[in-house]
Amino acid sequence: MSSTNSNARSGGPRVKTPARPAQRPGTGQSAPGNRQPLVKPAPKAKARKARLLVSKIDPWSVLKMSFLLSVALGVVTVVAAIVLWTVLDLTGIFDQVNRLLGEIAGSESGGFDLREFASLGQVVSFATIIAVVNVLLLTALSMLSAVLYNIASTLVGGIGVTLTDD
Repeated sequence: MSSTNSNARSGGPRVKTPARPAQRPGTGQSAPGNRQPLVKPAPKAKARKARLLVSKIDPWSVLKMSFLLSVALGVVTVVAAIVLWTVLDLTGIFDQVNRLLGEIAGSESGGFDLREFASLGQVVSFATIIAVVNVLLLTALSMLSAVLYNIASTLVGGIGVTLTDD
């Protein structure tokens, strides 16, 4: 099917132009014989790079973040101590150690009970003390590290970081 274009004003000759492909109604797509993509894929963007310099670290934000992370580590320490003691108790390790120490010391020592020295309450108390000390030390050391970094970065300029956009 071809269409004709006539130049009515000048009375010139008729020129035949090729017909446009039929389009499916409502889809904007051409007929099945002439498939063309509706949208061209976007060209790949080039990766951008930014070189930045970490010249100062805020000690207050380091203090807050290190405190929260060290508290989380303290909770993990106490929970791990409870779980480890429970597993050792359920598997019978305490009884085996008691028998071994009884055989080594002999019967005249009056017996040995490891649970008297390492009861669950004592283990949890010791783990809690270690966790509190760790919270204090890690928080103080991280804030001290931030202050020392700020002092050193004024002398040498800081740490360079390159960020890329993927």
